[in-house]
Order: sequence, then structure tokens, then C-alpha cells
Amino acid sequence: MATKVFIVDDHYMVIEGIRSLLQHEKGMEWSGHAQTAASCLAYLQREQPDVILMDINLPDMSGIDLCKEVKTKYPSVFIIGLSTFNQQSFIQKMMENGASGYVLKNATQEELTEAIAMVCRGKIYLSEEASYALREQPSVTIILTRREKEVLELIAEGMTNNEIAVKLFISVTTVDTHRKNLLSKFEAKNVASLIRAAIKLQLIK
Repeated sequence: MATKVFIVDDHYMVIEGIRSLLQHEKGMEWSGHAQTAASCLAYLQREQPDVILMDINLPDMSGIDLCKEVKTKYPSVFIIGLSTFNQQSFIQKMMENGASGYVLKNATQEELTEAIAMVCRGKIYLSEEASYALREQPSVTIILTRREKEVLELIAEGMTNNEIAVKLFISVTTVDTHRKNLLSKFEAKNVASLIRAAIKLQLIK
């Protein structure tokens, strides 16, 4: 059976370009396209393709959020992120939200067909540039005091401010100050993102 491919992108030239690359491919069937997240979701209520090539920048919703919504509602649909962006954070978020692959818009016909074939076999496909971007270590250096590191490790263990204060023989106010400083240094909005950032930078395990 032919693999049904759908594309979500707000640029008609991109849609036409990819359609012309894939329309004569053996074993592939062009299911259509959507230029907004809303029209993509409306289409999926009627019919589900095997693979969606999904742009990250859409006018009404980010492709990253759309990816999560589609995978929640239609877990059997494979999604390949499609973008001009090669930033580590975009690729990572797309994969975290359930995408099976990530290719850049300058992909060749061979690369696109390989990506589609691989994700349909349940494998992950990353273009060479995306793969390289994910391997790059973030060039961020965060300097922590000894006490901040202790507090960070205890926060990661799930301790409350009161428990940390007792363990380190310091006041709750001091713990709260350290916590605020840590959130600021890591540019984190909450404890979960603070811990995630600290693990990524290998400051905690």
C-alpha cells in the first residue's frame, strides 16, 4: 500500500516544491496540504495520512504545539518537522512533542523519501544538519557558588525550602534567595525547567 503524505506549511511555493518532488515517487500518495494548524486539524478529523511534513512556523499556532496536539489525538500518524531553522532548541522540542524526524526545507528528493520511509518503519530520521545541531554542546557557562550547587542538588531531589534549610543549617529565607538566584542564572521559569537545564549542562545527574 502507498504511504499517504500530507504537508502543513503556510508557503504555497514550499508545498508545490515538495509535492513536485514526491508526486512521482513509487509507493507514495499525496494526500493534500494545509496552510494553517486549524485546517490541518480539520482535515485530520476526516482522514489521517501516514506521514505529515510539518512546518515549525505556522500563522495560527507553532508547529511544535501542533505536533503535540496531533500526536495526542492521532498517535499512529508520523510527523516529520520541516523547517529552515536548524536550532537545537527547535529540533529538541519537536522531538520531545512526538515528531519522528526533522528535515530542513533545502532537503533533496532522496533525503525526503528516505525520511518518510524510515519514520514509517518506526525509526527516527534526522537530517545531517539537525543531527549535528543536536550533538553540539550548548555554549553556556553558568558559575555556581558551592552553596548554590548544594541547594540545586537538593531541589533536584524534590526537597522543599524548609527541608533544605534544616539539612544545610541555614534559614528558609536564605534558601529562598538561593532558589531565586538559581532560577535567574538558568533563565528558568520554574523548578522543572531549572532541573532540565542543569541536567543538560551536566551540573547535576
